[in-house]
Amino acid sequence: MAKLVKIPSFRLHSFIIIVFLFDPTLSLPLSDCLILHKISNFTLPNSSSNYAHFLRFSLQNLRASGERTPKPMAVILPETKEQLIHSVTCCMRSSLDIVIRCGGHSYEGLSSMPRGKNPFVIVDMMNLNGVTVDLGSETAWVEGGATLGELYYAIAEHSSSHGFPAGVGPTVGVGGHIGGGGIGVLGRKYGLSADNVLDVVLIDGLGRELSRPNLDEDVFWAVRGGGGGNWGVVYAWKVKLVEVPPRVTCFSVSKQGPNHELAQLIHEWQFVGPTLEDGSYMKVKSDYVKKPISTEGLEGALEKVAPEPKGLVILDPYGGVMDRTSSESIPFPHRKGNLYNILYAAFWGEEEEGERCLSWVRGFYDYMTPFVSSNPRGAYVNYVDLDLGTMDSTNVNGVQFDDTIVHKAKAWGQKYFLGNYDRLVKAKTVIDPQNVFSHQQGIPPSHVHIHDEL
Repeated sequence: MAKLVKIPSFRLHSFIIIVFLFDPTLSLPLSDCLILHKISNFTLPNSSSNYAHFLRFSLQNLRASGERTPKPMAVILPETKEQLIHSVTCCMRSSLDIVIRCGGHSYEGLSSMPRGKNPFVIVDMMNLNGVTVDLGSETAWVEGGATLGELYYAIAEHSSSHGFPAGVGPTVGVGGHIGGGGIGVLGRKYGLSADNVLDVVLIDGLGRELSRPNLDEDVFWAVRGGGGGNWGVVYAWKVKLVEVPPRVTCFSVSKQGPNHELAQLIHEWQFVGPTLEDGSYMKVKSDYVKKPISTEGLEGALEKVAPEPKGLVILDPYGGVMDRTSSESIPFPHRKGNLYNILYAAFWGEEEEGERCLSWVRGFYDYMTPFVSSNPRGAYVNYVDLDLGTMDSTNVNGVQFDDTIVHKAKAWGQKYFLGNYDRLVKAKTVIDPQNVFSHQQGIPPSHVHIHDEL
């Protein structure tokens, strides 16, 4: 039997209607439009404490919350598919850029920041988090605002022998994770999250509801791993469940030492653990390794890691079904020939530590240059890295431009997607020619028109 598992939604209990001064011949005030469509779950600047709370609630990277970071004109929390559609169309009618947030785990904070200088609105999907599991067909429909933890919990309520190949972070949003491919511990056996998507419900920039039967094939291909925030809003994903054993074997590596050292460590932890901040500042970069790194090279890498207590390096092994899947099956291209993916990361709690931590991440990345892929140097789009390049702010806010921007975006597009970049541009031109959905490192259409023409 299919069953809908729904996590309680967050409500905003107070707000003030603010009338924005737009040309009435071109647009409608956002608050009026939302209320007209019976959307009350939104908050506006200075309306109440709810604005600051919900602005930061899903934000994981404090680098995107500084005083100089532009703030949205509103945070909208739709609770139904119809409210999501009207949220999109109201933003368009009010000439406001749209930023979609599905968990807030963008390593560069792109799901909480504007793509340029235009006023913008965050549409937070957190209340669209239902999961419907159908064991008969071994599938599930997952709303775009669900987290991986909510998806896993819903599956476990139905079966101890089914799972879904995705990451280990329970608060990571399904929308962005699947949208960028979705690496996880089951990847060598079942591939990426996006490899196991059967259908979607996509809301485009015109407010149309589209699914696989009426989606252009290039667009359906692009949505599954072509990067979040580019194609529209995915209201829901239909995913294939996979078989998992009742028991798994795992191991851990530990360092032995005298009791007094362990006692000292635990003693210090008692004072630190309860005071840790909920959020942190962060920076990540990524690489792909195609040939084993020499012992000397690894020793040099360890020397780089050891001095930085805020640094972290994660190696994700590939192989298995990843080797047997075509690099063109979905936009994620890093398949056969890749031994493993590397994540370089730094997480820090105080803003003044930023310069040192950023320097460490970038220095480590530079050191690894001889040991990783090249021409182009590959990167994983879910480990988004603005060091690879960004759109000019004058070119992403409805200003008409030509294929020179498509060429410029290759700076990151080819690192993330290799030979699949051109097909992504084609898909973008089909589904979102006016560039309604974009960000600082988005996929541009071949031609973008002025928003006011809508």
